[in-house]
Amino acid sequence: MSHYHFISGLPRSGSTLLAAILRQNPRFHAGMSSPVGALFSGLLGQVSAGSEWGPVVNTEQRRRLLRGFFDNYYAEQSDKNVVFDTNRMWCAKLPAILDLFPEAKVIACVRNVAWIMDSIERLYRANPYENTLLFNDDVERNTVYSRVDTLAQRNRLVGFSWSALKEAFYGEQAASLLVVDYELLAQAPNKVLPLIYRFLGEEPFEHDYAQVEYDAPEFDNNLGLAGLHRIRPQVSLERRATVLPPDLFAQYADMSFWQDGRGSRANVISIQPAETDSSSAKTTL
Repeated sequence: MSHYHFISGLPRSGSTLLAAILRQNPRFHAGMSSPVGALFSGLLGQVSAGSEWGPVVNTEQRRRLLRGFFDNYYAEQSDKNVVFDTNRMWCAKLPAILDLFPEAKVIACVRNVAWIMDSIERLYRANPYENTLLFNDDVERNTVYSRVDTLAQRNRLVGFSWSALKEAFYGEQAASLLVVDYELLAQAPNKVLPLIYRFLGEEPFEHDYAQVEYDAPEFDNNLGLAGLHRIRPQVSLERRATVLPPDLFAQYADMSFWQDGRGSRANVISIQPAETDSSSAKTTL
């Protein structure tokens, strides 16, 4: 039986890149976001208080049903010792997943929120003949301001994942959480991956950071965002100017709460802003 860990955190922050690296290890299975999270939430809604079947399904039955999603969905990966399931919602479900899998760890990939908005906006502009499913109507997709503000709402792509991460970061299960900054992962994967392995309690593995492969064109095209999960073979950090207006970039640039670990037991691998032009790495494991 496979051992489960989870990849979560913010969108456009390296979760697909991390999964692509981890899957090089023949003992591991990892990939892009799976449907297990949606199935998990859907079933819970059907058998919880207020539903037709809530009164006839007890807590232990719910546990077995929910655990069954993982074992059945990943049955074809039975030869893998470790399975990483990726979904942004896991940060909001730590009490449940750590009750089902007490030894599980959650890796949350993060990035400066302004650069997340920039990355999504770039993808949107690269697909000008698609009405991406990220937005519900023309009011939401009208301009860069409406698009970014829509994504930031607490029940939308960026706002939900940021809120879920903050809940996990300051929650009682935070010791099972490892926050990994995208910039540090992209700049120095050879330093970050050993720390991740140590957090997981796994034996080190020699990864090839010049031959990383992952793509999901059918999934991305269905969303109207071609290239959303495409990974460049060479792990590196691409420096560029933002496409966001300066006021909009500034509005979201100061939301990296994980850089201040006070009040949290979470583990953090991130780049800390320094008083000089350089930056320093913060690692707490």
